[in-house]
Amino acid sequence: MTPRSGNLTIEELTEEVASGAVDTVIVAFTDMQGRLIGKRVSARLFLEDVAEHGAECCNYLLAVDVEMNTVAGYSMSSWERGYGDMAMIPDFDTLRRAPWLPGAVMVTADLQWLDGSPVVASPRQILQAQLERLAERGLVPFVGTELEFIVFDDSFREAWKKGYRDLAPASDYNIDYALLASTRMEPLLRDIRNSMDGAGMYCEGVKGECNLGQQEIAFRYAHALVTCDNHSIYKNGAKEIADAHGKSLTFMAKFNEREGNSCHIHISLRDEEGRAVFADEDAEHGMSTMFRQFLAGQLAAMRELTLFFAPNINSYKRYVDGSFAPTAVAWGLDNRTCSLRVVGHGLGMRVENRVPGGDVNQYLAVAALIAAGLHGIENELELEDAAVGNAYTGGADRVPTTLREAAELFEGSAIARAAFGDEVVEHYLNNARVELAAYDAAVTDWERVRGFERL
Repeated sequence: MTPRSGNLTIEELTEEVASGAVDTVIVAFTDMQGRLIGKRVSARLFLEDVAEHGAECCNYLLAVDVEMNTVAGYSMSSWERGYGDMAMIPDFDTLRRAPWLPGAVMVTADLQWLDGSPVVASPRQILQAQLERLAERGLVPFVGTELEFIVFDDSFREAWKKGYRDLAPASDYNIDYALLASTRMEPLLRDIRNSMDGAGMYCEGVKGECNLGQQEIAFRYAHALVTCDNHSIYKNGAKEIADAHGKSLTFMAKFNEREGNSCHIHISLRDEEGRAVFADEDAEHGMSTMFRQFLAGQLAAMRELTLFFAPNINSYKRYVDGSFAPTAVAWGLDNRTCSLRVVGHGLGMRVENRVPGGDVNQYLAVAALIAAGLHGIENELELEDAAVGNAYTGGADRVPTTLREAAELFEGSAIARAAFGDEVVEHYLNNARVELAAYDAAVTDWERVRGFERL
């Protein structure tokens, strides 16, 4: 693989700060909602102080709703606890350039309490805990995330003023794999691709999707933690770049009644020597016993762990029969009607989980994939036969259809509590309850249209 020139060492950063090429370091982490959160630090101060000690931030950043309102029910952060600090500790393996932000570099941080203990409910820490479970077995996960979005010709501020109604999508018809209409977006798409390459990622390419203005930019798979870190930088950076182009884009799971934005997640395991553990040329379908157990774990845990694949009210609007978004808890060989699609061979033998949407928190989703797979491996679960044909009509169990159903399943899940611990489970259950309460209290346009005159 070609070198990732966008990554920096602390020595290279020191040289660039001295030359004046860099004046700002963004120290950031991903919050519960999947957003990049943090602060911009003077590059001089970063080198003199923050690099060694970290930077403080309020602990309410993992205890707010999507509008940044403080809400009740979190044990880690409340008015009673005084809303104290936690520390953002830079992970220097993630230090990178940010070509779309002049004079700035970025570093991803782990969250610690001021006594040095980890903030276990932070998404990156939740994933790291599952990576440690794999490491105990000598296993290394490789992951790719396929994130879709819809581009609009309106700027973000114009879209806000319109209440996100009557926006102009950047194409007028289905542009799945189409080049002509996608070319109109190419100045923006090229800027995103090249900027992410300049930030140390490996961009594979871009393709049009089915909804109006919809695109998918793909990146080379990598170690699970690297992929999830990159995912946050890309998602945030793509919005910033769109803003600079006077456009907007959304990763909402379901913006309208057409096709939603997916985030298919591919995962495979290797041993510490880099050998494939999912592939066995002598076995049925080339799938090793470990892979079959891993898949069986996905099926057994999917409904209970869907909260980590579909974290929002809107997430569940994607699950429409015949829409290429999955509804059946089933696996198949290169079968896009299933929630779990097995593809590849050798080192590329992997499973694609098609349940997550573009609004997913990738750290939580990948942690759930690993937890489910380990549940299957540790219990030596038997894999059911592959679904053949149309899984939408095959009679398999169904993916949860609402956030409320997913939260109830998560709350009662022994698999979730064993894998993540009660503190994490209760933290994210509270997040779901906050969203449900807000949604239940809202009066929507749909209600007004149906009820203003006719009811």
